[in-house]
Amino acid sequence: MTKIVKVKTGAKLEQLSSYSRIVMVDNWISVSNTAGRNPQTKEIPEDLREQTLQVFENIENALKAVGSGLEDVISTRVFIQTPSDTPAVMEIFGEKFRGVDPTTSVTCPPLGSSVYKVEIEVSAYRGASKAEIEYIDTSL
Repeated sequence: MTKIVKVKTGAKLEQLSSYSRIVMVDNWISVSNTAGRNPQTKEIPEDLREQTLQVFENIENALKAVGSGLEDVISTRVFIQTPSDTPAVMEIFGEKFRGVDPTTSVTCPPLGSSVYKVEIEVSAYRGASKAEIEYIDTSL
């Protein structure tokens, strides 16, 4: 029988909007679009790097709750408020996903609040990091 796990982090918006940070169906994991709000202080860092690192910490903590981590991420969607911030955000993204190499989409739409500089949504498969990986380079 299929098992579904729903993870709540206590964020006000999760309650208000009735959504989960994570929904896991068997080993497939969907992580909601995640901002850089510190769950303890409820503050959002103003600094772009600090906010981006907080986004990743929030995602990592949510994935850890279901026995997974960034190494199992297979797909990402990155939303950056200001287009000129893209190189800085994607440098941090590269630091976090070096060797994982998920698919990714990057876009610069208006976000839900001007305090959000970046939000990231990921999909993962628990155990993907332990799978046999084949790289194909079509540029050759």
